[in-house]
Amino acid sequence: MDLKNVKDCIEVYPLGAGQDVGRSCILIKIYDKIIMLDCGLHMGVNDLTRYPDFEKIKQIWNIPEKRKWDQIIDLVLISHFHLDHIGALPYFTEIYNYDGPIYMTSPTKALLPYMCEDFRKVITESQKKEFTDDSIPQTPAQKIINDSRYPLIYTQENIQKCFQKAKTIQLLETIDVNGIKIKPYYAGHVLGACMFMIEYRNVKVVYTGDFHSNADRHLGAAWIEKVKPDLLISECTYGTIIRDSKRAREKNFLKQIQETIDQGGKVLIPVFALGRAQELCILLETYWQRTQSQVPVYFAAGMIEKANFYYKLFVNWTNEKIKSSYLTDNMFDFKYIKPFSRSLIKTNGPMVLFATPGMLHAGLSMQVFKEWCYDEKNTLIIPGYCVAGTLGNKLLSGCKQVILDKKVYDVNMQVKNMSFSAHADAKGILGLIKHCEPKNVMLVHGDVTRMMPLAETIRDQFEIQVFTPANFELNKIPLMNEDNHSIKITEDMKREIEEQKMNEINGLIFYNQDKQYQILRDLEEFQQLLNQLSDEYDAYWHRFETGYIIKINLSVKNKCSDSQKPDLIDKNKLINHYKQILEAILKMHEKAKDTLSDYLELCNTDNFDVLDNEFLVIKTSQQFTPQQQKIIDSIFNALNIYNNK
Repeated sequence: MDLKNVKDCIEVYPLGAGQDVGRSCILIKIYDKIIMLDCGLHMGVNDLTRYPDFEKIKQIWNIPEKRKWDQIIDLVLISHFHLDHIGALPYFTEIYNYDGPIYMTSPTKALLPYMCEDFRKVITESQKKEFTDDSIPQTPAQKIINDSRYPLIYTQENIQKCFQKAKTIQLLETIDVNGIKIKPYYAGHVLGACMFMIEYRNVKVVYTGDFHSNADRHLGAAWIEKVKPDLLISECTYGTIIRDSKRAREKNFLKQIQETIDQGGKVLIPVFALGRAQELCILLETYWQRTQSQVPVYFAAGMIEKANFYYKLFVNWTNEKIKSSYLTDNMFDFKYIKPFSRSLIKTNGPMVLFATPGMLHAGLSMQVFKEWCYDEKNTLIIPGYCVAGTLGNKLLSGCKQVILDKKVYDVNMQVKNMSFSAHADAKGILGLIKHCEPKNVMLVHGDVTRMMPLAETIRDQFEIQVFTPANFELNKIPLMNEDNHSIKITEDMKREIEEQKMNEINGLIFYNQDKQYQILRDLEEFQQLLNQLSDEYDAYWHRFETGYIIKINLSVKNKCSDSQKPDLIDKNKLINHYKQILEAILKMHEKAKDTLSDYLELCNTDNFDVLDNEFLVIKTSQQFTPQQQKIIDSIFNALNIYNNK
């Protein structure tokens, strides 16, 4: 993309996961590069708003409507394969025709088509039922289903084409994508999950995606180097909550299951196919082996079987215990847990069932719930987070009656929430911040009621800025100097720049793109030098959103009496003064010469009058008198001489 609207701050614009859990899709703009972090969908929404509103990207940054998406988004990074982080990617690549670079880890790419295809099948079936029922009123968004431009769900072919576009990156591998350096770190959470470190022009951003700070039965703990980023974007799903120890949670989980089956009840455990399913299957497999229980344990056939296959394939992503015993005792070869058949739903007697999806918003877990919810002997154990709008969220809120497919269901079964979610709690998030030492923190992927107290805790403990943007709220995070102090952008500066709009600035604007903070100190000395050079000009410097600016106003102060005319001023003396100014600029900061030559090479032009770029603007104004214009020409000539040395 072109180099317009270059900023000295990081701009962050959430299309999803802003004060919310679901539809993770965060845009960051570092100077002239726009990077998309995840491209997920919202599991609690049934119309087009389940996808990120990609058109808002063009609106927020004033991008022409007809510009292609791969000319707007420089890079897409996917942290892991969960649908709220990857589920909208086929929609973006195939419906919106994004054809730019996409990077993810090998396990994430391998599981992309299976996760998205499973979602496509579930939604297609439910939409067929919904849109053939004339009694169900349709929202305007739902009526767009017949609009081929924006279908409610992508096709199988879309998924395959998206899969082909994705590129893989290995842990700790650094790749340069058009000047953007990316490096993934181990995030725990699920197979293949990673945190990304992004670096562009000495600006560093770390995006955690979803991460887990503690090792569990099948994955290791998240790990990253002490990178000291300018901005850390962290999930905060559990906010200020500090969960019980893993041992205590496992003990309560097994106790609840044992109590239910002892009284002849059934246990329904809704899980997503990858992650918690494997963690809890390993736990139950170990417990069943120890107790020699004869009660059947099932997992949903198909998806979890495929998931287990990939866990075996990518065993190097698991924890050290599994890797070390993989050849002799593969924990994913379950002996007590068998595939489930839907014919078993109405079977009498106790059983334990792992069924997808984890939030009970569709699929087998919802179907089984409808059959088992009436019996008070049965138990529903929800081991993960459920977003608002899903059946799981309603049940956790205490609903004793729910309406599904226009039918009322009484909830007599026990409903338990035992958190085995592989998200970092408050202790894990604070530990990451302490280790990474970021200059700024942004919290995403969390409920606002939990996010705000955590933000206050971070501010108090680390004395750094914390941002908590809502969806569609543009945040600008100023870069910081070496002393770790944020440089304030005053409203007067913003107003002045807005009024001038760059094309009314008279004279020379110099912006050094490499060592901004060094220039700040140099300019303080330079300001003193300018004040000594002459009383016949007005020179000042200030900074605003695009960098540090030296503005030399070439309007001459007429110190003569009213009877004297401006042309009586000694022009040669004035020209010499301006040459001294240029000499001082080049003497004090050799980068001036390099910046000019690099800029001209970039623009492939010898013309200094370049008006559509904010790196460097050298412009003459129609407001000058002929005498003043001669002075300006002399300065331009002097600048040409120094630049060609």
